[in-house]
Amino acid sequence: MSDEAKRSAYAVFRLPNYRRYFTGNILGIIAHQMLTLAVGWEIYERTGSKLKLGYIGLAQYLPILLFTLPAGQIADRFNRKKILFLTLTMTTIAALAMLWVSATNGSINVIYACLFLNGLARAFQAPARAAFVTQIVPREIFPNAVAWGSNSFEIATITGPALGGFMIAFFGKPTWVYLVTAVCSFAYLILLTGIEVGTPQDHREPIRLEGLMTGLKFVWNSKVMVASITLDLFAVLLGGAVTLLPIYAKDILHVGPTGLGWMRAAPSIGAVFMALYIAHRPPMQKAGSTLLISVIGFGIATIIFGLSRSFGLSMLMLVLIGAFDSVSVIIRHTLVQMLTPDEMRGRVSAINSLFIGTSNELGGYESGLVAEYFGTVPSVVSGGIGTLIVVLIVGAVWPQLRKYGALVAETK
Repeated sequence: MSDEAKRSAYAVFRLPNYRRYFTGNILGIIAHQMLTLAVGWEIYERTGSKLKLGYIGLAQYLPILLFTLPAGQIADRFNRKKILFLTLTMTTIAALAMLWVSATNGSINVIYACLFLNGLARAFQAPARAAFVTQIVPREIFPNAVAWGSNSFEIATITGPALGGFMIAFFGKPTWVYLVTAVCSFAYLILLTGIEVGTPQDHREPIRLEGLMTGLKFVWNSKVMVASITLDLFAVLLGGAVTLLPIYAKDILHVGPTGLGWMRAAPSIGAVFMALYIAHRPPMQKAGSTLLISVIGFGIATIIFGLSRSFGLSMLMLVLIGAFDSVSVIIRHTLVQMLTPDEMRGRVSAINSLFIGTSNELGGYESGLVAEYFGTVPSVVSGGIGTLIVVLIVGAVWPQLRKYGALVAETK
């Protein structure tokens, strides 16, 4: 690949393997986003309980908490493509099971069991997927893959909720949404089979506690990495407004399932525009301070959203939440992958997934719990205030993050 091609904003799409992965990953994320929206609407519609909305996050959090770290070692030890194949099979089965429950008006507890299975699949899928990309994308254009990977996530999280909300409004219940999620997961699985891995896994350490501790020590010793993970962890944990969107759609803004779909899509609309902007810009020269500022913006937008009674203002704040979060995700993910040696990428990605990925689910439970006892609006607003406090603490405890310069300056 020529130097001019490497500098192109679309450099990574010259790789057929990445094009297959990119398409499949979008379909997989669409499936997850549609499923999450459908489950949230169905459970709140059938129970009217804010706390049971929070249980959606808890059911997915527990398997991720228990299995993500060993999953990182497995991603370093076994074939990552096969791991992805097996986990996609699990998510397809979970979606089909939820289809049956919804069609027969079965027990809500079965839906929680399916969410547990889905969370188990995601626990093993996340570190394998993150490390797998490094095997199909050359190191010199990897930051480009990170930007487009974030963009694919946001494109899918626009499409998924919007399509899911439309389907619920059209059919009157989310049953058929589960069928579409199963089809999307299966299509990702088919695309995966056509990807040829160019860089083999040369490091296959035995799975043991020592290997896990090595990954934890590596992350802890990288102060910039641990600061960025901590910042994102608590920002997502406290800013869990997305979990409560069914309540805003039905009881506060009165916009129904179609409005819910657009509200769920709004953060991703902002994130897509931000990711496209970043993909067409040179590497950030003040990544640390940019990360802190973006999380401040995330917290302020969350507070305004919580207080809003206007659908237009609420949508705008959700767009801004997504835009600010996109900056954070791109910076953190680039740091984690580029500062980690290949033989440890699975474990470090697992640690990153545990503290960041699970914060979405745990944050959802926390938001539902606070909303149940103190109200929906106090739950969202207090989360935004807590996010601002976390920025101040992280900036003071880890000044290395504030001073961090070019995004790829310290890569090797």
